[in-house]
Amino acid sequence: MQNDTTRFKDLTLLKHSEHNYPKTPDEAHLESFQNKFPDRDYIITFDCPEYTSLCPVTSQPDFGHIIIRYIPDKKCIESKSLKLFLYSFRNTNTFHEESVNHILDAIVKECSPRKAEVVGLFRPRGGIAINVKATFGGKIDE
Repeated sequence: MQNDTTRFKDLTLLKHSEHNYPKTPDEAHLESFQNKFPDRDYIITFDCPEYTSLCPVTSQPDFGHIIIRYIPDKKCIESKSLKLFLYSFRNTNTFHEESVNHILDAIVKECSPRKAEVVGLFRPRGGIAINVKATFGGKIDE
């Protein structure tokens, strides 16, 4: 088993206390660390009830609740980098469907999970709520 210094050597955001918020998701940088239990299936859930973005047509704010669930393989997503990544959507013009799929793609790219899903539960605008679920690798059973 490797020591924590080696496991965490690639984490750059967690080590710093300054608040350099990325302006866009493309500027944001998801980070990951080595999974200590790669031989076991287990589910990691991130519950993010304060997601915001902007409507791509009207630029009015959209509010949502993002739930990320994944079964890690060799790497796990570091939570502070995820917080900053999700924050970067705040001034981004995007449809709900696009943001959910963008989040899933970024997670898959960073940590290559066995399975992953991102659910976006968006507050109603114009009397209609939109809920979006994107998956990678199949359904996550519990």
